[in-house]
Amino acid sequence: MIRSKVNAMGDSCPIPVVKTKNAIRELQGQAGSVEVLVDNEIAVQNLTKMAGQKGYGVHAKKLEAQKFQVTLEISGENETSPFLPREEEASACIPDTRAKNTVLVISSPSMGEGDPKLGAILMKSYFYALTQQDTFPETILFYNGGVRFTCEESPTLEDLKFLEAQGAEILSCGTCLDFYGLTEKLKVGGITNMYVIAEKMQQAKLLIKP
Repeated sequence: MIRSKVNAMGDSCPIPVVKTKNAIRELQGQAGSVEVLVDNEIAVQNLTKMAGQKGYGVHAKKLEAQKFQVTLEISGENETSPFLPREEEASACIPDTRAKNTVLVISSPSMGEGDPKLGAILMKSYFYALTQQDTFPETILFYNGGVRFTCEESPTLEDLKFLEAQGAEILSCGTCLDFYGLTEKLKVGGITNMYVIAEKMQQAKLLIKP
């Protein structure tokens, strides 16, 4: 069986689908598998949808916070062309709802100035409201007291998991997690460092701090 690998990390729709179809075509009708690496669940859904349309076996698994592996099994028997007309190819894509180069920074468990209890209520409401928007931040950075939102017993975990599933990159400061004794309690997103935090903020076209 022929095994092919496709790196579509960082590619937006429909590029992962196009690269995968090219790899399938290179099998030349023979049985094989195509292993595709992508960095968001939107791409996973698009590839799974394409595989279902073509009758391919498909298996997806999450390797890291922003790294997914999708494996397509091609039987090689009575294969039709893996290519769809351009308009159908476009419609096969689930829209990427991430607002490019938009970074949300959370540095406190409270929103705004004033009573911290009210601030906590506002922050919880903010994250829920964020899930109801048409677009989402490309990256959400948590540092200092803000890292509590990504850990056990956080009232916003489900909302953050939803945002991550939509392709938002969620990163928590490793030094901050260690300082608060929360490293082993992280439940959503990945761990990062101050260099990456500074880089993400510097490169952002829109920086939001609620």
